[in-house]
Amino acid sequence: MELFKHFKDFKMDVLKEVGNIGAGNAATALSQLLNKPIDMAVPKVQLLTFEEITEKVGGAEKLVYAVFLRVEGEAPGNLFFILSPEAAMSLLSRIAGIEISGGDELSEMELSALNEIGNILAGSYLSSLADFTSLSMYPTVPALAMDMAGAILGYGLLQFGQMGDNALLIDTTFLEGNNEIEGQFFLIPDPESFPKIFKSLGVPFEDD
Repeated sequence: MELFKHFKDFKMDVLKEVGNIGAGNAATALSQLLNKPIDMAVPKVQLLTFEEITEKVGGAEKLVYAVFLRVEGEAPGNLFFILSPEAAMSLLSRIAGIEISGGDELSEMELSALNEIGNILAGSYLSSLADFTSLSMYPTVPALAMDMAGAILGYGLLQFGQMGDNALLIDTTFLEGNNEIEGQFFLIPDPESFPKIFKSLGVPFEDD
């Protein structure tokens, strides 16, 4: 039991390090894009079951913006960057400096900017995981949707079949001056990918 706990703790330490490096890369990339200093807080990293994902974003019927993409390569999977509508608008206005047009939904230009920010984040976290594992992992072109969280996750299932039972959650907090905005980043590897990822890190994979 102690040995299993040791492996579990080690596994989380490895994932936290991936999250930290990814956050640093993302902050640098966003700073360059926006030409202003952007920091990211040390992210909270968790391993979740697939069922726990919708709970984390406020329930299956919670309205969210999500940047969704497919991860291809040696450890394929699905990746979601999820924000509440309030967080999405704050991210664009306070951090990206975009004047929001008003109303309940974002304009085409605002959606495009949000998609680009999500794409940068996805690339940053994915490249840090690929570097850590020495596995080839690369993102497809991202898609952006506003819908209920359950419907968005269901879209991933419809597009790519059964997703894995485990998800990696990275709680991401953007910091710019006094502004602080939170988003959630979910990597759901295909069923055969999680063991590959941990094996490449020298960590025996066991379901928690």
